[in-house]
Amino acid sequence: MKFVISILLIALLSVAACLYLPWWSIAIVAFIVSACIPQRPSKAFITGFIALFILWGALSWYISSSNKHLMAHKVSMIIFKADSPFALIAATAVIGALVAGFGALSGSYLRRT
Repeated sequence: MKFVISILLIALLSVAACLYLPWWSIAIVAFIVSACIPQRPSKAFITGFIALFILWGALSWYISSSNKHLMAHKVSMIIFKADSPFALIAATAVIGALVAGFGALSGSYLRRT
């Protein structure tokens, strides 16, 4: 149950934090949630990773689909040299997931000490 609550808290608080703070505030949110909810470090990393992978993947897909993936097609050609907007969305989700995962891992290690 702590696993699901951690995922939901990290996702919801990250949305709220990103409205007023820079994008990297997701790491701070994941850190605080993992420091408050006791979990093993591996589970804490996975909760942060899953929460932000789903959140940033869904948000970037929603933003990209509002303009029929026009910008994502162009940016994916620049970055990946291939016309794949979904690879760009996946890369965005993975970057956010890693940042939150390592933030959650740090919070879990802080709680252990």
